[in-house]
Amino acid sequence: MRFLAIGECMAELAPASKPGDYHLGFAGDTFNTAWYLARVGPEDCRVSYFSAIGQDEIFRQMRDAISAGGIDTEYLLEVADQTVGLYLISLNNGERSFSYWRGQSAARHLADDPGSLRRAMENSDVIYFSGITLAILEEATRDTLFDALGAARASGKMIAFDPNLRPGLWPSPECMKEAVMQGAAVSDISLPSFEDEASWFGDADPEATAERYAAAGVDTVVVKNGAGPVLYRQSSECGVCEVPEVADVVDTTAAGDSFNAGVLAGLMENRSLWDSVSLGCRLAGKVVQGRGALVPVDRP
Repeated sequence: MRFLAIGECMAELAPASKPGDYHLGFAGDTFNTAWYLARVGPEDCRVSYFSAIGQDEIFRQMRDAISAGGIDTEYLLEVADQTVGLYLISLNNGERSFSYWRGQSAARHLADDPGSLRRAMENSDVIYFSGITLAILEEATRDTLFDALGAARASGKMIAFDPNLRPGLWPSPECMKEAVMQGAAVSDISLPSFEDEASWFGDADPEATAERYAAAGVDTVVVKNGAGPVLYRQSSECGVCEVPEVADVVDTTAAGDSFNAGVLAGLMENRSLWDSVSLGCRLAGKVVQGRGALVPVDRP
């Protein structure tokens, strides 16, 4: 089984135990999911990451960190004269906020080479991308990515998509919503978050979110809802999975990313959708008890 995540890995400054101190790491939404899948996925699963990186020292450190995470770096494209995106995490009672510096990120060029994109997808079984992957691209290269994803899906690849709505990365909310639904139209699996979907699409409840993505052509929809029950829909069948209570929430960074990894790991092992969602809930429950995006975990 071959899993390919497409997106941006960034330098992360996360709060350390001493106030005012920060730890340098590397993270990003699709990268986080790949990192967790490398730990909880099928034993025969090869996890790869597709992105564009620069050629300076920090990118060497990033490549080493990706490789050390058990992720194949074959599909990292080098782009001259570009730098790494950076974000800083601020915490308040376990809830996080972010400050970003990513204007010159090399990852914005990840879809500049259609041939490399196509070859990476041809060599994969499951392909995963997000709304942030779409947001960092120019319109023309976003269309290149959509074309490649559509062709991959038509050839039998499984396409998974987390809409991950981040309006600050887009020229306008309308542009974001249009691109996200284009992403849904080339996907087999969608993993939206209800709070975001309600804010920007006006969904009245998780059922409305699931219906909208199903109408776009998505077969399997899993609607995250914070600590509330996760709603899932596969074809015409719907159900819910309760989220286990976590008494000590330290940091919610990557909660959704790790949840996605658990769901995808279960589906790649041919588990039922309920079992896969339950695996995602248990994994995310462990992750929010640690600091930063990448928390050491055993299979839940």
